[in-house]
Amino acid sequence: MKIIIFGANGGVGFECVRQAIEDQNIEHITAITRRPLDKNMISNKLTNIIHENFLDYNPLLNLFENHQACIWALGVSQNAVSESEYIKITYDYTLAAAKTMSQVNPNMRFIFVSGRGADSTEQSRFLFGRIKGKTENALIKESGLKEIYTVRPAAILFTQDTSNKPWYVRAFLPALHICKVVKPSWVITSTELAHAILYLVKNGHHATLFENQDLKNIINENHRVA
Repeated sequence: MKIIIFGANGGVGFECVRQAIEDQNIEHITAITRRPLDKNMISNKLTNIIHENFLDYNPLLNLFENHQACIWALGVSQNAVSESEYIKITYDYTLAAAKTMSQVNPNMRFIFVSGRGADSTEQSRFLFGRIKGKTENALIKESGLKEIYTVRPAAILFTQDTSNKPWYVRAFLPALHICKVVKPSWVITSTELAHAILYLVKNGHHATLFENQDLKNIINENHRVA
């Protein structure tokens, strides 16, 4: 199986790449990024393609045609950019990619990394909730892809080095460790999340929307240890 990963320089995408390299059922991984991957991320199973314009994917049509699944882990915090930039990155980039994929490969299995609080009614008073919900809806109604899975992790506890993470991510880490003990259903590690995403990539599912506990259930049901 050949897979595409967007957002491989982020915590979730990076972990998906790392695990996919070790997975014997995945033949090849193509990471599409704006800047090169970490220099330590090297494998003969991995190709890194630098792509600048995330509203135009026509140069990647041949690539889309020859892969079976895509993990969309590209994203940004609503606190890190303006409202218009957040909408462009979260909604416009995603729909542009999915629609282009469907032109040449409508059977592409597409896993969208959303988040807890995404509002399918698109009425949330929070920008994150409205735009993530809008993106989820549009992928189903407008993308043209036949197989779309949405994952909504809650609080993500990153298991890799977080020294290069934004200050607000690092500042929240102690609370996440406490929450993992007190309310484990609210927290998922990046390792667990990548396990669940790659399970969907390889196997699909009868369900299409996965909240935090659903993702943890996938791991438990398939005896995966994070």
